[in-house]
Amino acid sequence: MPGDGARAATAARAVDDRPLLGLKVLDLSRLLPGPFATMVLADLGAQVDKVEDPSGGDYLRIMPPQVGGMNAVFHALNRGKRSLVLDLKRSEARTALLRLVAGYDVLVESFRPGVLERLGLGYAALAETNPRLVYCAITGYGQTGPLAHRAGHDLDYLARAGVLGLTGPEGGAPQVPGVQLADVGGGALFAVAGILAALTARGVSGKGRFVDVSMCEGALAFGIFGLMSRYGGMGTVAGADVLGGGIAAYNTYRTKDGKAVALGALEPKFWMAFCSGTGLPFDLQALAPGPHQPECKRKVAEVIAARTREEWASFAEQHDCCLEPVLEPNELPQDPQHLARNVFTTATFAGGATLPIPRTPIAAASADVACAPRQGAHTREVLLEAGLSEDELAALGV
Repeated sequence: MPGDGARAATAARAVDDRPLLGLKVLDLSRLLPGPFATMVLADLGAQVDKVEDPSGGDYLRIMPPQVGGMNAVFHALNRGKRSLVLDLKRSEARTALLRLVAGYDVLVESFRPGVLERLGLGYAALAETNPRLVYCAITGYGQTGPLAHRAGHDLDYLARAGVLGLTGPEGGAPQVPGVQLADVGGGALFAVAGILAALTARGVSGKGRFVDVSMCEGALAFGIFGLMSRYGGMGTVAGADVLGGGIAAYNTYRTKDGKAVALGALEPKFWMAFCSGTGLPFDLQALAPGPHQPECKRKVAEVIAARTREEWASFAEQHDCCLEPVLEPNELPQDPQHLARNVFTTATFAGGATLPIPRTPIAAASADVACAPRQGAHTREVLLEAGLSEDELAALGV
């Protein structure tokens, strides 16, 4: 729910379908989880102003691969935002931030617990300046507990959350996921949910609140199916569960041309459709884990390997059996389903370089995507909007 600035945007919203138009977000985070959360808010219409330090700013800027002079991932995560540079180690910059906070609805940060408090910029100090502020802190393990100050990355949070403990292959070390489940799902998306919930509560109480997001706990919540199945006594071996690769009907297979398909025929009707279409004998036992599964998987793998991925895609159009081709990243922008849904947009940079960027699924498909900002490109603009004078900007070296 946007703050006071939303009132001025009421008329604009009649022709603009971005629900967070008028919301102002100050983003002190870097790398992936925080910027992803504020990217979602920006795509939904919020004005997001990114605060970076003068030494290097967000580390992601300079990492490969580079497109248009900046990291490709950085472009996607920080599209449509403004960037200002403040050295929060300086008292003048801390004073400026306090001035800024007075005009914002939301602040997002991803420092270890206590970092901003030591600078006099913790939630208590900022809430005194702006009682309506929703302050969201995204950390690995949350603000409390014995691991609160421990460093970590996505894989560590997944390990501590038990998600890797649910992951196969059976009898081997858990596979490293190809996407950042804890960073994005456990951190960024729960941050967005917490922020929107706090804004809704603020609409009633008039007061902001502190939102404590633990990426580890968020990842743990994603394991609810596997965890509750285990707690209920169903299965004990990672990679042997029904949804963990333990059955032939729910697995991935190589095709004749070296590509892959995913078969998700969990229900009897889908497994029957697959068997009927391929000539395999229909056996309900194939849907249950057990010592018979290696042989079931061997038979399905043999069938799948007899056709190309495209042939299996055609098969899936004729047989309703929950089978899909495993698409490679470069194939996604031209996939007919994604094209029909306007899943990707194209950002164009100075010099003509282009980059396909997936949009936020709940944002308007027609929304324009502005390029990510150069570091500090909007420092003067943002600080002047906050009411700082030219003398104060000079003291900051702006």
